[in-house]
Amino acid sequence: MNFLEKYYPILLAFISFLYSIYLWFTGNELEGIYVGLWPITILGFAIAIRQRRKD
Repeated sequence: MNFLEKYYPILLAFISFLYSIYLWFTGNELEGIYVGLWPITILGFAIAIRQRRKD
C-alpha cells in the first residue's frame, strides 16, 4: 500500500487542525472552533471505513 493511500486521513486531519489554528489567531474564533471539530470527524470516518473494508 502506498504511503498516501494509508495515511491520507491523518494528513487531512493535520491540515484542518492547522487551518483551525490559523482561523483562531486571525480573529475568527467561532470558525476556528468549528473547523477544529473536523479532524475528529475525519479520523472517525477513516476508522469506520477501514473496519468495513474487506482487505
